[in-house]
This record gives sequence, C-alpha cells and structure tokens, in this order.
Amino acid sequence: MKKDLYDEKDDSSIYLANVNGVVIAFVCAFLLTITVGAVVLCSIAAKKPSNVNNAGSSITEIEEDSRMPLAEKIVNETVRVPGATKIDTGQTSDEINTKDAVTESVKDTESTENIDVAEVTTPGDTDVVDENNSNSDTQNNAITDPKWEHALTPANQEYVSMAFAGDILFDPNYAIMNKIRQNGGGIEGVIGGSLLSYMRSADIMVVNNEFPYSYRGAPTEGKTFTFRADPSSAELLNQMGVDVATLANNHAYDYGEAALLDTLETIDNVGIARIGAGANLEEASHPVYYLSDNGVKIAIISATEIERIDNPDTKGATDNSPGVFRCLNIDKLLSRIKEAKATGAFVIVCIHWGTENQEAIDWWQQKQGPEIVEAGADMIVGAHPHILQKIGYINGVPVIYSLGNFLFNSRELETGLLRANIYKDGQVKLQFIPAIQSGCTVSEATGERKTAVLNHMRQMSDGISIDDEGYVQ
Repeated sequence: MKKDLYDEKDDSSIYLANVNGVVIAFVCAFLLTITVGAVVLCSIAAKKPSNVNNAGSSITEIEEDSRMPLAEKIVNETVRVPGATKIDTGQTSDEINTKDAVTESVKDTESTENIDVAEVTTPGDTDVVDENNSNSDTQNNAITDPKWEHALTPANQEYVSMAFAGDILFDPNYAIMNKIRQNGGGIEGVIGGSLLSYMRSADIMVVNNEFPYSYRGAPTEGKTFTFRADPSSAELLNQMGVDVATLANNHAYDYGEAALLDTLETIDNVGIARIGAGANLEEASHPVYYLSDNGVKIAIISATEIERIDNPDTKGATDNSPGVFRCLNIDKLLSRIKEAKATGAFVIVCIHWGTENQEAIDWWQQKQGPEIVEAGADMIVGAHPHILQKIGYINGVPVIYSLGNFLFNSRELETGLLRANIYKDGQVKLQFIPAIQSGCTVSEATGERKTAVLNHMRQMSDGISIDDEGYVQ
C-alpha cells in the first residue's frame, strides 16, 4: 500500500510539473507579445504628424486659414475694422451699439455713419498695407487719363434718361460685401430686380462711390470710420449699370493719397466715368460731358463741402497734389458751372452737403443752393446725410437735397432712385422711385410701404406735388 501511495504521489508530481511548464510557457509568450506590441505602437506614434509647427507656432496653416473666412483678397496683414478703437475705448461722441449677427460674425454699428462691421482676423503685426502693392505711381500728379466726353445714343430720341442713386459701400469688412459674397459675388438679389432694370436701362446712371479702391495706404489717424474696397469689387459698378461714379465725398481719401490714385486708375480700368477727385485740381473739378445724337448735351460736376474746417481729413486737390474737389469755398465750383453752361450743356451738380441723419436743410445748403443755381446749374442732386431729404425748387431748378443711403448697411430705412428725363428743350421730368434698404439689400417699395415713403417725401417737400407713381410736379 505504501508503494501504491508513493506511485500515486509520483503521478501527481509529474502532472503538476507538466501544468507548471505550460503556465510558464504561456506567461513568457504573453510577455513577448506585449513587448512586441509596445515597440510597434511607439514606432507608429513616432511617424504621426504633429499639429505644432517647427517654428513654435501652435496653429497650423490650415487652422490659421480657417480663422479668416471673410478675407479672400487680403494676405499676411491685420485688417483694421474701422471704428474699432473708438468703439473699444468708448471715445466716440456718438452712442454706438453693437449686436451679434446671425452669420459670419457681422456686427451692426449704429452711429453717424450707420454701418455694419464684419469682423475679420488675419495674421500679421501691422495694419498698414504694403506700399509696394501698387495699382499706380503715387508721384504721378498729371491727369491720369480720364475720358471727359462721351458720345451717347439715347433709347428715346426726345430725351436723355438718367438715374441717380445715393451712397454705396463695398468695403469687405462691412456687412454689404458680406451679403454680396453670400450671394455668390453678384449684385442681383442684393439690389432688387425692378431697381436694377431702371438703373441698367438709363442712358446715364450716376452713383455716389463713398470709398477708395486700393490695397495700399493707412487709415486716417483718429477718424472713426475709414473705408477701403478691394479693387476687384469695382466690377460691381458695371453689374449695377453705373456710368458715372462721384468721388467728391468725405471717404474717398480715407486711406490717403496712394489709395485715392489707385481708385482713379481702378475706376478708369472698368470703363466707368469718375468725377469729383483727381490727381490735381484741374482733374478733380472737371465735368464729364455726354453728347447725345439727339442734340442733348449734359455736363455733370461733383463737389463736396463736408468737413467744414480749414484742414480736413479728406484732402482737397490742389494744382499739384491729389484730392477731392472741395467747395466750402464755392468760387471754383461756380466757375466750373459757368464754363460748362457756356458750352450749351444741361448742367447737373452732384454735391456732398447737409448734416448726417438730419432731415432739415442746414445753413450751408440754404446758402450754397441758390449760389449754384445762379451760376447756371440746371439740377442739383445731394448726398451725405445718409437719409432722404426733401425735393424742392430754386428759381425753377430742381434740387434733390439728399437721396440717402442706397446700398450701405443692414439698417432698414427709406431710400429711393431718382429718374430724370432731360428733354431737347432743356426741360426735365423727375420721378422718385421709393425703395427700402434692409438686411444689406435694397428693393423697390410696393403697396403700403411705397405709399408710406411717398407720403414722407411729400411731407418733407413743401410746395411740390408728387403723384402716386412718384412723378414730381
């Protein structure tokens, strides 16, 4: 029995020894597998690309680009949001209220300019554009090659049809251009179809171009709102049917001399006539003439009396320096009117005047209006207040004191398009087309809105009659 016991014990020992050997082999295999796996994982991790560039930046190029969805044309610079310093520090004299926009970080800013800012952040340490990125030579003070006389075959042989719109803004940092980008880059749908039809069908279409076109220059120091548009956006003028862009305003010089000279060249290059600014005073004050084959001759002059101080931010052109045609001292304007009248032309003066956001006609308008008429002007069309002002007559000469904003911001306000037929006998027939600017679009007013705008214009315009279709008597 002891032998059996010993035999049983020996069998158990053998079994346990076999089991231990299997366990040890399994453990060794497991450890080897872990070791090999760790080596493979470390190798893969070493090959994975990093999101941190070698220069120590924590933003990759793709991430950096994703921060500037509104800055298609601007590279390696910080885009200055006009008015940002004033808004941030509370130094503006006006109450400025901002609100978050629904899309693409657009701010609505209500101030004397009533504009909307599209916030854009791009890389860079300076807000001064590279002066070497040039459209033209800043030292060239000769006449830049404008075309002063244009032959015209009107659609109707009895008259020349004209249309006038108020202030427009194409600065890419503001809400209007944000809307145009969302619209695929075109103007249709931003300006309503019926308005575009009137504008494009006019023999001569005139608009107030309230900004320069340039990549150059620095914003005027201390100025709350400074505008500058990408030169490529000048093509929008052609989409609108514009023939003449007026530049005598208080924003054409916002980015200085170089940007103004670029503007002249840019507008020339898209085939638009421009008046009211130039490489010198001769050019800035020069009328543009339209010679119609039905015998009607039209001269259009653009001037500004805004910034009523001796040393304005918006520089006036001189005999040998660029600028706008200033007329606070009205003598040169009156001389130009008389010269144009002596050629037998129907003379139209587009003047930047009045007080922002005030319907009432101010002292300077009351003073200069009669002087302009006495010199020989046949019609006056005003801008600058950013809202509509009255229509009136001075010694039988029609005066449209302000057409207000046309396509300038997202604010809802009344505006309009002025249509004028100039007849061979010198008579003029006016029609005011009521419109509404709203949400960065402008469209012809209809129904109750049309009636309300016409009634408002009638209320402001004592002594004249405006029928239900906007014809002025």
